[in-house]
Amino acid sequence: MPSQSQSYSFQRQIETYLHADIIVIGGGPAGTAAAIGAARSGKKVALLEKSAQLGGMGTLANVSIFMPVGNVTGIYREIISEVLAEYLPADHDQSIAPQYSPFLLRQYFNEKMKKENVQVFYHCEFIGTVHEDGRINAVIVSTREGLRAFEAEQFIDCTGDARVAIDAGVPHRTGREEDGLTQPMTLMFMMQNTGKPVTPILPEGCYLYNEVSDLPQGRRLYWEQNNDGSLLVNMSRVKANGAKIEEINYAEVEALRQVYSIAHYLQRTGFETYALTHIAPQTGVRETNQIEGLYTLTEQDVVSGTRFADVVAQTNYEIDIHSPDAKKTTDERHVDGYDIPYRCMVPEAFDNLLVAGRAISATHVAMSSMRVQATCYALGQAAGAAAAISLDTGCSMRDVSMHQLHGELERQGVRFLGQRAGSVQAAD
Repeated sequence: MPSQSQSYSFQRQIETYLHADIIVIGGGPAGTAAAIGAARSGKKVALLEKSAQLGGMGTLANVSIFMPVGNVTGIYREIISEVLAEYLPADHDQSIAPQYSPFLLRQYFNEKMKKENVQVFYHCEFIGTVHEDGRINAVIVSTREGLRAFEAEQFIDCTGDARVAIDAGVPHRTGREEDGLTQPMTLMFMMQNTGKPVTPILPEGCYLYNEVSDLPQGRRLYWEQNNDGSLLVNMSRVKANGAKIEEINYAEVEALRQVYSIAHYLQRTGFETYALTHIAPQTGVRETNQIEGLYTLTEQDVVSGTRFADVVAQTNYEIDIHSPDAKKTTDERHVDGYDIPYRCMVPEAFDNLLVAGRAISATHVAMSSMRVQATCYALGQAAGAAAAISLDTGCSMRDVSMHQLHGELERQGVRFLGQRAGSVQAAD
């Protein structure tokens, strides 16, 4: 248990390593798209990533399948056209769900960032913010050379956990409203068809699963779409909050135990020729923190298909809640399609901070629908473009003109589905 007996004040002078126009913290789907969106607006952009690779849960956690969102547009469409061209739909208003190689996507992003003139800094773990009078002046990160400051005019928090925003004092919520429990975590893994029988292995400490009902999710969930014998498995489930020290420690151990147990089960129940070939470097996180923004996306918005004048992303991905109690149930509900407004990314108290990705202002149920990678790419691209407009016009993030933002997004290849009559209106 953490000690409650002592706290410390830690002060030191920290050298500035770089000054950029816009700094993006976190290199997942939202962060990569935010960096590109800002760089395409002519800004000097630095992207800070705590690991050795970009792509977030798609690469680090091997969640290497894009869920269908009903609008394949913008940077997300570019990724499909450049990495998965065979899946590219003729128009943007269609759904696809391609399985991809996390290893190829990692290499793709390295080259993509060079082409887009984005400076990427790996092994840069966010430590804290330097801020005053409603503006962030710098972020402090831990690097291989110690603590360094990165200064900018605008900052975009794409950490997934709202780490930057929370450190700066932005109000936030965690998990479902009644008890703070988050969706459980899953460790993804891959198996390969070897064409010949393999010997199942069950390491010490693992479980013997014999029936579907024994499995952590109470179901079999996997994809094998690319005709190369590669099986992507999503079947573990661990009750834990990925933003908590003790819970993440437990989850990494328990999830790995489940992975070996599930692979052993599959090798005895239909996948006798499949060998375990890759386990993600870290357990995947579905949900942690949500900021309190100028607007909070609600379950009603999702189920009723609300349209907003300040739309920045659109999706028809289902409500998809893996039981926060880690029961063997999943709340899955069809969604026709809805807008996510810009205001969900804007904290009230700061002029030069946006939050993009799964940590935007949304309720527990709404977040379960908007959290997937394709939607996070859309949110990130909009955040990057908005930060550039804010810098160009000298306005705060909350006052960015939607006319200008939509014009810039259109220039960058973003297309929105038509607005409905009686749309909710937002101030320009």
